[in-house]
Amino acid sequence: MRYLLDTHTAIWLFTDSNRLSVKARNILADRECHLAVSIASAWELAIKISKGGEVPDLSGVAVFLDKLHETGVEILSITADEVKIVETLPFIHKDPFDRVIVATAKANGLTLISVDENVRKYDIDWVW
Repeated sequence: MRYLLDTHTAIWLFTDSNRLSVKARNILADRECHLAVSIASAWELAIKISKGGEVPDLSGVAVFLDKLHETGVEILSITADEVKIVETLPFIHKDPFDRVIVATAKANGLTLISVDENVRKYDIDWVW
């Protein structure tokens, strides 16, 4: 199976958070699963940190990106396909990063791992 991690899912993976669901934890531990993150997640994290937000155990976006590389999580670029999908998505999320992440899941046929129940309202596969 192929999965896209929402920003918080990736952060919680790297900070060994107990906030991950059992199902999410099992998927993330399964070496047969292909895991990916949109570069939008790193961008979202960079903006949050630059505004003074704190992310436990992640001192910056460079650490986040290093952890992605170390664990073999694929980093997906934002393509024209995602941009076209964002334009047609129902306006459920106002946050542009959430919309790009949903579009990335849709464009790449990935199941999104996210605690955000609003993503269920989109036409994508979702687990938590």
